[in-house]
Amino acid sequence: MQSCELVALVSSIACCLAKDRSATEIALLSSIFNQLSDTLETIAAHQLLCSGDKDVEDIFFFQREQENQE
Repeated sequence: MQSCELVALVSSIACCLAKDRSATEIALLSSIFNQLSDTLETIAAHQLLCSGDKDVEDIFFFQREQENQE
């Protein structure tokens, strides 16, 4: 899958989730998915540390990528 295809897919999913929901419900969904993202990043970092790969650059790769997109 190409990057633009992934972006289109994620945007389509967001539109489907938001359809016929109130602003409050959409905000709650956003908070839930933000927490999910943070938790997955924590799990990935923990797995890297436990695997013996101590490269901090790899551990915080996703965080830097996210910050660069904002």
